[in-house]
Amino acid sequence: MNQPAHQPEHQPEHQSERQDEALRRSSAFLVDEALGFLFPAALRAAADVGVADHLAGGPRTPAELAAATGTDAGNLHRVLRLLATRGVVTEGQDGRFGLTEAGQALRSDVPYSARAAVRMLTDHTMWRPAGELSRCLTEGGTAFEGIFGMPFFDHFAKDERTAAVFHVGMAAMSDAENAPIAAACDLPDVGTVVDIGGGHGGLLIEALRRHPRLQGVLYDQPHVLAGHRLTDADGIEGRWTLAEGDFFAAVPPGDVHLLKRITHDWDDDQCVTLLEHCRRALHPGGRVLVLDAVVPEGNAPHQSKTLDLMMMASLVGRERTAADFATLLTGAGLRLSRIIPTSTVLSVVEAVAA
Repeated sequence: MNQPAHQPEHQPEHQSERQDEALRRSSAFLVDEALGFLFPAALRAAADVGVADHLAGGPRTPAELAAATGTDAGNLHRVLRLLATRGVVTEGQDGRFGLTEAGQALRSDVPYSARAAVRMLTDHTMWRPAGELSRCLTEGGTAFEGIFGMPFFDHFAKDERTAAVFHVGMAAMSDAENAPIAAACDLPDVGTVVDIGGGHGGLLIEALRRHPRLQGVLYDQPHVLAGHRLTDADGIEGRWTLAEGDFFAAVPPGDVHLLKRITHDWDDDQCVTLLEHCRRALHPGGRVLVLDAVVPEGNAPHQSKTLDLMMMASLVGRERTAADFATLLTGAGLRLSRIIPTSTVLSVVEAVAA
């Protein structure tokens, strides 16, 4: 009978050294990753004091920027130094900081400004639940309710400041996306498009501009519609109406229903209810266009995977895969017809009545 080969009790010294070095590198990597939360903290601080607006004319010293923003020069320098490591600003040899091309949208006076979006995404209503993400693992549900004592949107209904931060921030986050998304949507030349939960109307404006004979309905709650931008938008005069309501109760009829960044806020049962309302309200031959991120397979980075944890921490929804969307739509009596990628993180998930 063959005896098993002898296994040494101790690894060779060179193998042990390689493992030790690999673990040191792993430790250093994980510590560096854990410190990563300080970059969005610095980005928020810069957005809060409006420092980028004072760099529109060119580079300035921390002392000049501190005088302009009413901040502490030494601490402002430290914030800018960290932002420079990620290419938001750059520090010259003369100690003056300037905005990079990537940092321009931190200004509040440019088209597609991201300042309000940065402040919304790093608001305490997002930041605190993210810091207690382990609650979601040990208790299930969201961390938000344990911190604030009520669901996300209920809190917004009671807190005007938070609601304003959210809706203005979401509008700013959407502005850069709306034109390419509207271009990717297969909309009819004639008919009615209903933007459900459409906020201040940025996407509807772009859709109506691209289709001069199309009529539009902006559907949302009254306090949201109060901030709409349709009146001042060129090229859509006389082709839009406002409709107030709760999309879990009913939605207006139309040829196309748009749901941009809506389904990811809600759980599967709530989404099915909403999508059922859409199906019932569609004109014959109509379509539902769900405009959301589609989580890709594999290990590659994708913003949907990051946003999914924000949804887990603060809301009851989640980002979904193509298979997840197909299941939701089937449950609502709809059929997934195609998924159209866009140049943004969002895709157009197109559905028709089953």
